[in-house]
Amino acid sequence: MFRIDFNKLRFLVCDDNAHMRRILRTLLHSFGAREVYEAEDGATALEMYGHYAPDIVITDWLMPIFDGLELTQMIRQPDGVGNPYAPIIMLTGHSEKRRVMVARDAGVTEFLAKPISAKGLYQRILNVVANPRPFIKTKNYFGPDRRRNTANTYIGVDRRVGGKAEVVTQPSLLDKARSPG
Repeated sequence: MFRIDFNKLRFLVCDDNAHMRRILRTLLHSFGAREVYEAEDGATALEMYGHYAPDIVITDWLMPIFDGLELTQMIRQPDGVGNPYAPIIMLTGHSEKRRVMVARDAGVTEFLAKPISAKGLYQRILNVVANPRPFIKTKNYFGPDRRRNTANTYIGVDRRVGGKAEVVTQPSLLDKARSPG
């Protein structure tokens, strides 16, 4: 088993609720993170994203100016500001299947329903660090592979159709964040 050295990772936390930002910052610091940048809206987060180049973005869905979904879509623009491949963990109190699918289709890497727990947050971070999903680029989508099951045996109505997909394998953040010993 390995340990993540959180002090080697930069986080951007975006939530319009100051109390929620404080909870997230406290949890990340308790995991060992040192660099935690905070934004109270999507516009500020996008500006900070370009400036601080965070390794992982944790964003709320509902916020002023533009929301977490719009922030995700802007980060995922290949010619946009910063790294379009950074893992994005979406937080929301609305965890209906439809919302999870909309977030996934916008390019969100992981989804975490509120109220959050330390264990839930840690598991999502561990997943994006240790098991980065390849990115898919088609004419209609750019983002992490939406498939959790990598077997190509699915033939149902949601089967990907249309042009060829370019697959871009992502380097693991584990190399950056692996703790010695």
